[in-house]
Amino acid sequence: MRGCGSGLVAMELGNVIAIGRTMVAKGLRAGLVGLALSVGSAVVLAADPHPARAEAPVSTGRLEIRTAKAGHSFTLELMDTDAKRAEGLMFRTQMAADHGMLFDFKREQPVWFWMKNTYLPLDMIFVKADGTILSIAENTTPLSEATVPSGGPVRFVFEVLAGTTRRLGITPGDRVIHPLMRRAD
Repeated sequence: MRGCGSGLVAMELGNVIAIGRTMVAKGLRAGLVGLALSVGSAVVLAADPHPARAEAPVSTGRLEIRTAKAGHSFTLELMDTDAKRAEGLMFRTQMAADHGMLFDFKREQPVWFWMKNTYLPLDMIFVKADGTILSIAENTTPLSEATVPSGGPVRFVFEVLAGTTRRLGITPGDRVIHPLMRRAD
């Protein structure tokens, strides 16, 4: 189902609920479906034939990924609301090599992404609340509706162009440094 006028998508898929490109555990279904339905006065089953295009990217900060060998700095866009997370990088056809998009889910939980309406192949970096990289999905397939799981509870997902994690040697266990990530010292 698609909530008219909002760009949010809510759809039940087995044990998960999808909103835009993001899926969360089914236990959150009632609140998410209510949110998706409340933003539009009608619900339709067909996709909008003329989806809204993303505005030009606006940089909202920087983050660093520290590997065993080096630190790598990125300019980021922060997606910290349901509406922002629902659109993400959909419909974009380019992104600079040192840019990325940081999705903040406000708490740790298993998440699933898909690439529907996303034209750029991406590496998805799944990050715990303390900044530790839990897992990485490399070279995701543009326009695919296959789900990409986090592999466990995460608070953040950082999307970068496909090939970035391999080129920079970024692996699970490396650290992401950003003011939203608290260290468990």
